[in-house]
Amino acid sequence: MLSKREQSLLDVLESRAEGRGVEIVSLEIVGAKKSPTIRVYIDTDHGVSFDELSSAQAWINDVMDELDPFPGAYLLEVSSPGIDRPLRTIDHFARFEGSRAVVKTTGPIEGRSTFTGTIAAVDAAAGTVSIDCDGQLFSIAITDMKKANLKGEIDFG
Repeated sequence: MLSKREQSLLDVLESRAEGRGVEIVSLEIVGAKKSPTIRVYIDTDHGVSFDELSSAQAWINDVMDELDPFPGAYLLEVSSPGIDRPLRTIDHFARFEGSRAVVKTTGPIEGRSTFTGTIAAVDAAAGTVSIDCDGQLFSIAITDMKKANLKGEIDFG
């Protein structure tokens, strides 16, 4: 789901985040090659406050300065994962079993590449996630996923 560069940055950040009570949910590099934006999504057991964002921005910025991932300028954004939280690992899917999600695959599975439904089951040993799309169950290997996130729902009732 992540490029090699994104994964290498994520690996370093995850190792530094462990002792800080912060989970690095995901990371993405977007925008122009000469001046990209590095987006880092964080979470904690009790949610993400402004103070946590500010603190994480500071230490993540220091790590990026050490690594110097891009010659020249880049923009660093640190954010909570939001209502459409990215799902990157088998543990993410297990944590949100029973929730609605959107999964896009690297290629068609049973004629489709986008699956919107409920996370019905997670098989960590096999590395698969079962998604219930309108009563039809699809088993998708995490290695076949291009992108996955929760489908945010707001109840205005």
